[in-house]
Amino acid sequence: MVYIYNFSFTTGIVPSKLKIAKVIPAYNKGDKSCPGNYRPLSLLSVFDKLMEKLMYNRLTAFLDKHNILYKFQFGFRRCHSTSLALIEMLDNVYNNPDIGNVTVGVYLNLQKAFDTVDHGILLHKLHNYGIRGVVLNWFSHCLTNRQQFVAVGDNASILVL
Repeated sequence: MVYIYNFSFTTGIVPSKLKIAKVIPAYNKGDKSCPGNYRPLSLLSVFDKLMEKLMYNRLTAFLDKHNILYKFQFGFRRCHSTSLALIEMLDNVYNNPDIGNVTVGVYLNLQKAFDTVDHGILLHKLHNYGIRGVVLNWFSHCLTNRQQFVAVGDNASILVL
């Protein structure tokens, strides 16, 4: 597997077999007989997850080394948990009245936010952050021509390769 991962990272090509997701329905709430009460859950192979984790480690090391991310970017970052975001927000709420400022909060629930990310915009942002060449090609290749099949119980849809 090390050979495959290194080959992928040096060529910018992700093996098509690692871009297949098994989609299963995950129950949310309400009437179990209503299809709208289920959300799709995409399961990737352990080999794909490992490769993505390796690239994640490389990307975060690059972003940290060059101090690219905003210091108040919380979540999905080491030492920048969402709990710390809450503490930062509470500090602002408590301290702003003391200096004569008014605090207003706007809270949004962005359901399925990750499902709506435009890949072209994402790749453009990566380019702007200094991700170029083979690594940018790897991300582009990783995001294109992904395949999935749906499995419910012992039944599965057909995957056309």
